[in-house]
Amino acid sequence: MMSVVVTAAAALASGYLLGRLRPWRRAGDWAADQVRHAGAWVRGGAVRQAVVVLVHVVTAPRTSWRIMHTPAADTTVPVPVRDPNWVAHRTRGGHE
Repeated sequence: MMSVVVTAAAALASGYLLGRLRPWRRAGDWAADQVRHAGAWVRGGAVRQAVVVLVHVVTAPRTSWRIMHTPAADTTVPVPVRDPNWVAHRTRGGHE
């Protein structure tokens, strides 16, 4: 009877600690950050890439599936358009 009580108390305590620490969510957040900011995990090498991808697939399978099946975003930066008549459109900011 005593071993049942000890086992139940240990299970309750470990469940409480896992609920407070949330290692599953922390691992998923870490993997999502690594995938989102591609530069850091690409430089880490093949082992780091494998760990990040594995953790991300395990913790967020639907998000991983969506990321794998969407085409890469266009990375070109738009060129700012300059107004050739900017002098005519500027306002006087109190300087007269």
